[in-house]
Amino acid sequence: MVNQLTRAEAPSEYTAADIQVLEGLEAVRRRPGMYIGSTDQRGLHHLVCEVVDNSVDEALAGRCDTIHVTIYADGRVSVADNGQGIPVDIHPGTGKPALEVVMTVLHAGGKFGGGGYKVSGGLHGVGVSVVNALSSHLAAEVHQGGRAYIQEYQQGIPIGPVHPIGEARDHGTTVTFLPDLTVFGELNYSFDTLAQRFREMAYLTKGLKITFVDERDDREIAFYFDGGIVSFVRHLNQNRTAIHPHPIAIERHINSTLVEVALQYNDGFAESVFAFANNINTVDGGTHLTGFRSALTRALNDWARKAGMLKDSDPNLTGDDVREGLTAIISVKLSEPQFEGQTKGKLGNAEIRVQVESVVNDGLSRHLEENPQEARRIIEKCLTAARAREAARKARDLVIRKSSLDGMTLPGKLADCSDREPERCELYIVEGDSAGGSAKQARDRRFQAILPIRGKILNVERARADKMLSNEEIRTVITALGTSIGDRFDLAKLRYGRVILMADADVDGSHIRTLLLTFFFRHMEPIVSEGHLYIAQPPLYRVTAGRETRWCYSDREKDEFVAEIERKRARDVDIQRYKGLGEMNPQQLWETTMDPDSRTVLQVEVDDAVTADEVFDMLMGDSVPPRKRFIQTHARSVRNLDV
Repeated sequence: MVNQLTRAEAPSEYTAADIQVLEGLEAVRRRPGMYIGSTDQRGLHHLVCEVVDNSVDEALAGRCDTIHVTIYADGRVSVADNGQGIPVDIHPGTGKPALEVVMTVLHAGGKFGGGGYKVSGGLHGVGVSVVNALSSHLAAEVHQGGRAYIQEYQQGIPIGPVHPIGEARDHGTTVTFLPDLTVFGELNYSFDTLAQRFREMAYLTKGLKITFVDERDDREIAFYFDGGIVSFVRHLNQNRTAIHPHPIAIERHINSTLVEVALQYNDGFAESVFAFANNINTVDGGTHLTGFRSALTRALNDWARKAGMLKDSDPNLTGDDVREGLTAIISVKLSEPQFEGQTKGKLGNAEIRVQVESVVNDGLSRHLEENPQEARRIIEKCLTAARAREAARKARDLVIRKSSLDGMTLPGKLADCSDREPERCELYIVEGDSAGGSAKQARDRRFQAILPIRGKILNVERARADKMLSNEEIRTVITALGTSIGDRFDLAKLRYGRVILMADADVDGSHIRTLLLTFFFRHMEPIVSEGHLYIAQPPLYRVTAGRETRWCYSDREKDEFVAEIERKRARDVDIQRYKGLGEMNPQQLWETTMDPDSRTVLQVEVDDAVTADEVFDMLMGDSVPPRKRFIQTHARSVRNLDV
């Protein structure tokens, strides 16, 4: 509804006096999300990584080989490197010490001109000043020229000048900061998430050692990889069976750009290709990834035809054919990266596509010529994928025809909603006909659709696309969603703004949920990355004491409520454990799990695609020992385990 204002109610005249100018770092504190994405745990980690990125830039410039990161018990973070140290002499343009300028002025740093750094990550002069602005206290200590200097700040404002504090035999910079609780609410760093990021940095910067210490729970880990991205590929393929023993390594400078590529095929079906620009994981790809894919397809087709494995009458292998079972790292280091968006998800430099394509085509063609047996195994893998792709195309076309709203109807088991606006609609994918029946009775038919699935769906981690598309339950899910799949996947055709997985709170339910998560991550990843996938949280217990009843969603919540009742008065407490959704009547299911006003749903997010790829491969792949180790390691931290 649009409100119409009368002339008397209209706002006063808009003049120049209404324009606010935010000075210095005030804009950062006023709108932190514009600079670090969010003020939750991800934003907190962003601060840490921005400071570490500056130290990695020193390593990329050949001035640093060691970085120490420490999280202290009080939430402070320290990042120390043995680089050349931020300059402390007077900056000619401002009349202030260069250290103070770098720490307090946006877009100030040594990475804009041609002399300081040929390659850099970070936020190009924004990062460390943003960290300073969003910290209640920060101290920058610099060792250079035999002297040690320090300057301290509060919320980005210097509380004293840069001053010497003694002699120094080493060189480098140490930044220690305490994120501002008024901005972040709590300092809940994740050791595992940060460790994974530091591992990537070490893989991508050959010869750099990163030590990470967390004094909160006495954990320490160090990363050093002399093999660089070749070691990275070996790590990603550690639980897979490679079809050639050693990763193919390609490295070359072309103009001012360093192109590094490592790739290895395995006998699986998933593609695990990750692209980096100046050590930044470009999750949305870009010109370097486009160049790599083009060169890979061309080089393999050229060799296959020369070797007679592709006849004149045979069609070329497609990009999908040559990427099945491929694990690869593409890393480019360039002086003037052009990223799309503040989060740097995509590289936009047009010249990089041509450079990467040239380097990869030459390097891969040479390797195939010099290693013909290895080349044959790779081409045989691609030809098998091509045959499976044709079978999958036929199966996919069948699914598309069935999912067309202009043709045949939607799946018979789908209880659709009446609303046709996707952003208002949600689809519950429910385990079992019994629970599906309860959900159909419980739902709000206007915007909630129910799709029951029977039993455990196919494990797509171990199946090619043709086998996957012959599975009735998977075909039903694809048809109901309306997006199609594979190269015809179109997120704009998603019929529901929220896709909610609802399974029993037992071992079988957890397995079914993981199978569905694997399917979405491997074959409908945009549904996950764009925030459309959720997990329902049905209650585990119904606790009744007299006239008082409470639904409890965890053992801890149940124990706390029981203790609360026992403290108030002595009374019999009835505890009912719900193992299956079908044990609740429709009204109970609505109140606890489906009512938007009272339910709890967890949004599925992928903060780190590399880690997600490893976890799905480990949990759902063929190799048993790493899965067993994972379960043993994490058994104590599992919630709601029902055996």
